[in-house]
Amino acid sequence: MDLGSSTVKLTDLASCGGCAAKYSAARLEELLRGFVPLDAEDLLVGLAPADDAAVYRLDDERALIFTLDFFPPVVDDPADYGAIAATNALNDVFAMGGSPLLALSIAAFPESLPTEMLAAIFAAADEQVRAAGGLLAGGHTIRDEEPKYGLAVLGTVRPDGVWPKNGARPGDALFVTKPLGTGLIMTGYKRGSAGTQQLERAVRWMRTLNKDAANVLRPLEPNAVTDVTGFGLFGHAHEVAERSGVRIRLESERFPAIDGALDLARSGVRTSGDPRNREFAGPHVELDGVPETLDVLGYDPQTAGGLLVSLPAERSATLEAEFSSRRLFLRRIGRVEEGAGVVVQ
Repeated sequence: MDLGSSTVKLTDLASCGGCAAKYSAARLEELLRGFVPLDAEDLLVGLAPADDAAVYRLDDERALIFTLDFFPPVVDDPADYGAIAATNALNDVFAMGGSPLLALSIAAFPESLPTEMLAAIFAAADEQVRAAGGLLAGGHTIRDEEPKYGLAVLGTVRPDGVWPKNGARPGDALFVTKPLGTGLIMTGYKRGSAGTQQLERAVRWMRTLNKDAANVLRPLEPNAVTDVTGFGLFGHAHEVAERSGVRIRLESERFPAIDGALDLARSGVRTSGDPRNREFAGPHVELDGVPETLDVLGYDPQTAGGLLVSLPAERSATLEAEFSSRRLFLRRIGRVEEGAGVVVQ
């Protein structure tokens, strides 16, 4: 059976897919306000403030990173869906400076889906976990008419090597390690506005683990790192700025876009996550003559996006040289200043 051309289309079973399905960040902040775990000296990262994953110190040499992430289908091909969902979860560990160790599947599927489709999802996820350096060791599956898949991931990191969101400092340079636009392209493809080539480009980026980028970053000791996912570039930049007590200045003309994403934005394509991201980050983002297409790109929810890196400016040349020598994508998009909020020029 050709799963890619199956009469069952996974995305038809979902109201929205990928990280665009995330709960509103503004409502999530309200929900979690005041909800803080009991004080624990060894809980290095929890909800005060929240980050990409929780981190618990075992001893002076080892800490555990724990995260989970799952979402409805973002594409119809089962193997792509499994790999993308796995990548999105695994990347939270890389965003904290760690390495994946163990993963468990979180799955919800209609019983009507062909077994071959489910097997393809699980197999692709397993392959991706192994590529990340971990093992897929089980999981839990329930019945649900809307498919959902993801992973709970356990990783390790040195306690003094954790990359927080709240460490950006004035004078830092800002980089991203993947181009933007997955939300626009997925939405455009579903509506018939984007072609197969654009879809394939987006899928390649969404299947790309942040492992290699994190390995290059690690010896350069970045001040702050997060991955750009459902809240979009502007939403995640706002999180870094607010929690670090700094202003982030972004240069919109340097925003990297997957081929075709800006054309879709120009034609009026918008994702279901766009208005929620504007509600969350909009009050904190100042736009200074930014073209509408780049504004849309900045709010576009990403699935399995790249890393947003805040690094002392004097290490920028080394970072760029290291990424270039390994043929890894990197784009400098701004800087960190004293102040507050996000300024986009």
